[in-house]
Amino acid sequence: MAQVKIFGTSEALKPIQASFSDVLHSCLVDALQLPPEKRFHRFFFFEPEDFLFPSDRSGKYTIIEISMFEGRSTEAKKQLIRLIFERISALGIPPRDIEITVFETPKHNWGIRGLPGDELSLNYKVEV
Repeated sequence: MAQVKIFGTSEALKPIQASFSDVLHSCLVDALQLPPEKRFHRFFFFEPEDFLFPSDRSGKYTIIEISMFEGRSTEAKKQLIRLIFERISALGIPPRDIEITVFETPKHNWGIRGLPGDELSLNYKVEV
């Protein structure tokens, strides 16, 4: 399970929202071995005056927050981060304008389909 929040200006992200989601999801599938149908992305668009960031970033500055079950290896998480930097740049957003945070929580801290996460039967591995 992975839930992704993407924060940026509407001007920079709205025109590429579908492509951004496709690229980001390909990274999650490849690095974490998520099933292709498990796409949970939420975009949060801001007007430039409402999205403050350091002056050494451009208007394409984007924050990606990934919440997921704990259990992935350090190498799998690093691979995810590397793939995101690499593939998102093809959309015209340079790596210096991307910041990624991975939040891991125990399965029992999730509630999904009416059950605590640790009681779910998943059709994919979390320990990759």
